[in-house]
Amino acid sequence: MMRISVVTLFPELVDAGNRCGMVRAAIEKERLTVAGYNPRDWSADRNRRVDDRPFGGGPGMLLQPGPISGAIDAAVDEAGAKRPLVVALSPQGQRLDRHVIADWAEREQPLVLVCGRYEGFDQRLLDSRVDVEYSLGDLVLSGGELAAMVVVDAIARRLPDVVGDAQSVVEDSFEADRLDHPHYTRPPEWEGRGVPAVLSSGDHRRIAEWRSEQALMTTARRRPDLFLQHGPTDNERAALERHWLAGSDDNPGSQQTRD
Repeated sequence: MMRISVVTLFPELVDAGNRCGMVRAAIEKERLTVAGYNPRDWSADRNRRVDDRPFGGGPGMLLQPGPISGAIDAAVDEAGAKRPLVVALSPQGQRLDRHVIADWAEREQPLVLVCGRYEGFDQRLLDSRVDVEYSLGDLVLSGGELAAMVVVDAIARRLPDVVGDAQSVVEDSFEADRLDHPHYTRPPEWEGRGVPAVLSSGDHRRIAEWRSEQALMTTARRRPDLFLQHGPTDNERAALERHWLAGSDDNPGSQQTRD
């Protein structure tokens, strides 16, 4: 069973996430346990204060290292024999991606996710307790709790027996450094828009080829940077050339059926 500890001033946010979707399924199937640690429980202040003004001046308040380190130390001590990786979630961190999530899930790496608030962490805490900093991207949140919930959810769906159809995880966006293909369901016509005829053909080979090509085109249009990580194969290059030479409509539903 994988263990994730979350150091947060708002454990109720994490608790709410644990009651939903794949995270709830992973917990119920005993593939995952998520524990919250509130730094206020380690505050020496009678009012459970955990923040103070930064040295040198500046806006806002900074999290004090003492209460945060106390919560981290408790989470590490209670994690068991395998030492957890202590991860601070902050805008200064390196970009978190599926490769990191997949590695953690595959190894069932115990984690301590440390959620920032206010103006962030005292650098001494980062230097003494944190193994790595990660960010969801070039944006700033009010705190690290939402980022922690993203990490927990992304890991939960990769754990064994959590997702009903394991193939759906394999075919997710980014799994082969490509975005996902378009999806359609009933009704076959909605607001005058149909479904690509190939999807109703019953020809599984043609359907697979169509999906692969659509995923390729979507990646080329929206995230061409992904080709830098995993360049197009010869077959993909040929498909791209055919697509652009033919001047194909960007709308994948342009070939429609009313079946």
